[in-house]
Amino acid sequence: MADLNGFLAGLASDSPTPGGGSVAALAGALGAALNSMVANLTIGKKKYVDVEADMKDALEKAEALRLELTQLIDEDANAFDKVMTAMKLPKETDEEKAARKAAMQASLIDAATVPLAVMEKCVDVIRLSKVVAEKGNKNAVSDAGVAALMGRAGAHAARLNVLINLGWIDAEQHGEFVEKANRALEAMSAEADRGANESFGIVLGKVS
Repeated sequence: MADLNGFLAGLASDSPTPGGGSVAALAGALGAALNSMVANLTIGKKKYVDVEADMKDALEKAEALRLELTQLIDEDANAFDKVMTAMKLPKETDEEKAARKAAMQASLIDAATVPLAVMEKCVDVIRLSKVVAEKGNKNAVSDAGVAALMGRAGAHAARLNVLINLGWIDAEQHGEFVEKANRALEAMSAEADRGANESFGIVLGKVS
């Protein structure tokens, strides 16, 4: 990903990419980074020796998520660029129309698959936020709460990007994919809300 200023400038421009899908991945990556920070602020502290192993495990998972979500920022933009390329294919003859439709459908499936992966990773970020909120350094517990909120925002932002692409996919031709994606969206949306609320509740209980 380019530097933050460059990314934001691109986001604000009239180019369709990067867009909301990349922002969803960025939100998740921010949440993952905050989980890492809480874990790092806990590891090595005598007061938290009993949870040292848990925090090391959380740190490993959080760093993996941060790297994966950072990569997905660009992957989302690249996937939608392929949709735009397919849209510009010629459509004068029946053969061209068929080829264009096939390319469109394939690119739309990819464009929906990437934010599905983002949403899954964001739910994992939320799960980890609960662990670091419960066991991590109390002086950084507010950051665990922000991690949960970023994960939730990323999950729902990714959901919107899946839905808008599903709307263009031929449900008759790709019904299994559409049905599976909708089921996954429903399950992950519920888990994201439930998990974020649990993490945020833990944090509020410690800072109030």
